[in-house]
Amino acid sequence: MRLGPRSVTALLLVSLIGAAAFTWPLFADAGSAVTSHAGDAPWLFAALLPLLVAVVIATIADCGMDAKAVAMLGVLAAVGAALRPLGAGTAGLEPMFFLMVLSGRVLGPGFGFVLGSVTMFASALLTGGVGPWMPFQMLSMGWFTMGAGLLPAPQRLRGRGELLMLSAYGFVAAFAYGTVMNLQGWVLLQGLSSGISFEPGAPLHENLVRFLAYVVATSLGWDLGRAALTVVLTLTIGSTLLKALRRATRRANFEAQVTFEGPKRGAPGEAAHRTYVTYEAK
Repeated sequence: MRLGPRSVTALLLVSLIGAAAFTWPLFADAGSAVTSHAGDAPWLFAALLPLLVAVVIATIADCGMDAKAVAMLGVLAAVGAALRPLGAGTAGLEPMFFLMVLSGRVLGPGFGFVLGSVTMFASALLTGGVGPWMPFQMLSMGWFTMGAGLLPAPQRLRGRGELLMLSAYGFVAAFAYGTVMNLQGWVLLQGLSSGISFEPGAPLHENLVRFLAYVVATSLGWDLGRAALTVVLTLTIGSTLLKALRRATRRANFEAQVTFEGPKRGAPGEAAHRTYVTYEAK
């Protein structure tokens, strides 16, 4: 599903807001009352929901899709939400990440972003994981899935080469997801340790050094488990799932173009031909 100008605008808007939400504590003064994410999560969540709706509407408007596309989005979000509890809490082994990679590849960046965000929201409701971290998880998973939709050659690259590319992306993006989410939790740790905790008002480069030390000390092993499982599942069952997803989208008749053929004039005395409606699926 291609990106149109409205989709690009909506994705840029939500991404800029998300980037600001993650990074603003790094630029706040030491005496500022806003030096953590403890109070901004409800506001971010309230802003995120209408932005997700805007991305869906913009993608539908640009690609000419109908309610079948939204139904496909809901089914994949439900499957992803059901997969998350199978591995969450066990060395970072989260099978939902490989599903997001493959779904983002098939659905494209616009619907991929919405799918990642909605999946994380549904899984939080399913597992009771609702908290100030939830809107940040929604953004991070949205970016993770959107990135798969931005990978090159969606129409030409197939087979083993495509799986290798998706595996490499899943490996790198799994670490990126963990790093971005660490940024949300790290700013809550103030004064616990001079080596790794966030220091409000400190120079940006000093806080970044502390952040890297925090990532290595707390989550590198967890991210490695997530990345490794994503690669293994993509290489083993990725081909089958990609075929199933592409078959489902074709049957949903995405981007169907309706053309009308009017009555054709015949020879004198002949009855006019009937009107036909034809569907051309791209």
